[in-house]
Amino acid sequence: MLLKELLKDICDGPPPRGPRGSSPRPKASRGEGTFGLWEESSRRIAAISCDSRTTGKDSLFVALKGSKQDGTQFIDEAIKKGARVVASSHPPAEKHKGVLFLQVDDPHKFLHEVTRRFYGPLSSKVKSIGVTGTNGKTTITYLVESILREAGKTCGVMGTVNYRIGKKVLPSKNTTPSLVENQQFLAGLAQKNIEYCVMEVSSHGLDQGRVDLIDFKTAVFTNLTSDHLDYHRTRDNYFLAKARLFTDLSPRAVSVINIDDPCGAKLVSLTRSRVVKYGILGEADVCAEDIKTSVHKSHFTVRADGQSLKIETKLIGVHNVYNILAAVGVCLNEGVSPETISRGIARLEHVPGRLDRIESPKGFAVFVDYAHTEDALKNVLEALRKIKPKRIITVFGCGGDRDKTKRPKMGRVAGQLSDIVIVTTDNPRSEDPQSIISGIILGFSTDNYQVVADRERAIATAIAMAVAGDIVLIAGKGHEDYQIFKDKTVPFNERKIVEKYLK
Repeated sequence: MLLKELLKDICDGPPPRGPRGSSPRPKASRGEGTFGLWEESSRRIAAISCDSRTTGKDSLFVALKGSKQDGTQFIDEAIKKGARVVASSHPPAEKHKGVLFLQVDDPHKFLHEVTRRFYGPLSSKVKSIGVTGTNGKTTITYLVESILREAGKTCGVMGTVNYRIGKKVLPSKNTTPSLVENQQFLAGLAQKNIEYCVMEVSSHGLDQGRVDLIDFKTAVFTNLTSDHLDYHRTRDNYFLAKARLFTDLSPRAVSVINIDDPCGAKLVSLTRSRVVKYGILGEADVCAEDIKTSVHKSHFTVRADGQSLKIETKLIGVHNVYNILAAVGVCLNEGVSPETISRGIARLEHVPGRLDRIESPKGFAVFVDYAHTEDALKNVLEALRKIKPKRIITVFGCGGDRDKTKRPKMGRVAGQLSDIVIVTTDNPRSEDPQSIISGIILGFSTDNYQVVADRERAIATAIAMAVAGDIVLIAGKGHEDYQIFKDKTVPFNERKIVEKYLK
């Protein structure tokens, strides 16, 4: 049986019957892998899964081998959850009545092909806009969503904070979900006649092929700084993972690229797509002038295609000017009028966990922000410096089991741009919190810091020492409402904690 015939059988209907009602044994086809059949099945699959925890009734379960676990260990669990077809690289230890088993040479390749066949016709009907880069992805997706809604367009969003379909909000497990989950989401949008999907695309997602089946209409590049080196090992590998979003684009697609970033400038020559350059420093297709920012708002003018847009936004800082320029580049390309773009930007009140402001009755302000890289922390602190507060008191830590090289770099930035720094935990995971803190302290060239390992007590300490005119920045976790330790995950909502101590 050829691969395309097998896929047609399990995706589109029951398998053909052999003599006396038996199921024919699939034959190997050169280049397509070997398929071995041990149990007969006459059921069409209702869904595809490579995670036994999400496997449902009458589904196909593909057992993948990952860096830490082998999916064949979860076949029994998948069958108990309702899998009726199982694909793996070798036969199962025992037979299961009523379950069709497929032996495939390359389960990853098989998953790609069966997912493309099962979801492709629907998922391809949605206009997909992908946003990648170290920082700014979440804010840009919120901006584009706000502008498209102002233009009367329907839009779904997949990102770090959550997944959104209109007014329906779903929890986010990963910035970029699995190959199958992406196609399920897009197919769901198509069934609801939703025109656009705006999604954050992580370097992990690109490297692991999670977005391989998406024909992106538009791709955005924000910037690239050192991050995720625990996974990618080198900055070059990190860049090449990000670059895949652009090298895989069709000539019909559009790349919206931050030309002020050296890696963005390099990307321009690597993509076949049409390029829209945005920036502040040099020549760009979409640029910003007359930038003015305060503790409450930012004002500036955007020049693009001979047009002028007056922007007023509650998002502050030069890094948010770049984010807005990216959103303008995307939406102008979609034919949205400058006036509509300006209104859409103005309507966005805030982005969860991104310079989320909380006022104190004592006359100081508290900002909660997701900044968890050296560059992101630098951008936020520089934005707050321009407001000219009396003092900046920064609370931050670094995540455990993650890139260790950024810890002293973040310590250096915090010490240089803050008046007082309280070094604490973030999500320590399996690492010793004190070891993480020691790595951060190595970056300080000044003694304007203290260590309070308990994160809630660190926040309370910062609020207790703040006076009128100060700014307290709590960085690293932003929208997250939990804290991860070695043996447990506990509720931890920083906005609620701040409000508790402000009382």
